[in-house]
Amino acid sequence: MAGLILAAPSSGSGKTTITLGLLRALSRRGEAVRGAKSGPDYIDPRFHEAACGQPCPNLDAWAMSPDRIRALAAGDGLLLIEGAMGLFDGAPPDGKGATADLARLLGLPVVLVVDASRLAGSVAPLVRGFAGFDPAVRIAGVVLNATGSERHEAILTRALAPLGLPVLGAIRRDRALSQPSRHLGLVQAGERPDLDAFLDAAADRVEAGIDLEAFTALAALLPEAKPLPPIPAPARSIAIASDQAFAFAYPHLLADWQRSGATIRTFSPLADEAAPEAEFILLPGGYPELHAGRIASNQRFLGSLRDAAARGVPIYGECGGYMVLGQSLTDGEGQRHKMAGLLDLETSFAARRLHLGYRSVHASTGPFLGTWAAHEFHYATTIRAEGQPLFVAQDAEGADLGPMGLVNGSVCGSFAHLIAPKPH
Repeated sequence: MAGLILAAPSSGSGKTTITLGLLRALSRRGEAVRGAKSGPDYIDPRFHEAACGQPCPNLDAWAMSPDRIRALAAGDGLLLIEGAMGLFDGAPPDGKGATADLARLLGLPVVLVVDASRLAGSVAPLVRGFAGFDPAVRIAGVVLNATGSERHEAILTRALAPLGLPVLGAIRRDRALSQPSRHLGLVQAGERPDLDAFLDAAADRVEAGIDLEAFTALAALLPEAKPLPPIPAPARSIAIASDQAFAFAYPHLLADWQRSGATIRTFSPLADEAAPEAEFILLPGGYPELHAGRIASNQRFLGSLRDAAARGVPIYGECGGYMVLGQSLTDGEGQRHKMAGLLDLETSFAARRLHLGYRSVHASTGPFLGTWAAHEFHYATTIRAEGQPLFVAQDAEGADLGPMGLVNGSVCGSFAHLIAPKPH
């Protein structure tokens, strides 16, 4: 039960690909290794799981209590935590939720992944600044990414030598390791037919460029974790939409619901499967805007939602699922598609607008009563939203965002992705 954190000075430094390469390289050597992801992220954890065959939790220092983070981090084998954004980048006003918070909380060393593609001697003050910025965040080593040649690597290594930090290796610039992306991040792992080939290629580069023995030797023991009561399930039987259009459900929530006694069944709206009989139906977020025409034509799926609503079955939609519960969804080409019609909501991607940030949401009605830590990340524009709101919301700085989401009988939803209940 030891761990390491891979972080970087900024986004786009290559830490995801290097983390995946390390997970695959170590796992195919027969070593017990698993991944975790800092912050709110649905996409990278599925790549982690594909790379090493082990579940990948999100560890969110803004939304989760220290006890919950320790409990989710616990487990057998070496834990590699992939940071988000830059090491000290968190939510305003004080940077809470940064990867550095996990380093402090878990007492784990940090390996700094530096994009060296445009650096030479200047790599030294950059690394020195990160290493000396906070004594509670220990930089234990450096991996140089996107280097251009053996000579380039020698220049960088000489510049870093006076700092006394081990340079664990270098990964050469390689366009074959670039990953396709779309507006919410990388293309999902399940959408890539070449996924195993990509992961093996990343592992090959990591094995050739990084001293794996020196890297794993830096790991520190994880702190002891005490058992936590599970987050209560909204019902005893739950049907969850699950496919490429509805993939954004947090595993820690689903696991807690199962621990609290709930039975979970999944179904695919894209395959026009009806929602199975259940006491609660969940439509998670994802990419329904990319499949809006197909969803609109899948009347078995939409009809099952309307039938369930008519019987008073609670139905909850998050972000993409929320939009599908509305009257219509307009795709990026301006084509309007009729949705389930259970909420008086019309949304559009014809004029994209970014909504991004942590949210504190409070509900006095619906299946998730009380105050929850949540996040919002989408590009949809709300054309119309009329009816009773589900939440009142604040941003990370405590600024009032007003009402969020809608309730109509047993049907409700919002753009907020729930992470965990906030402590009283």
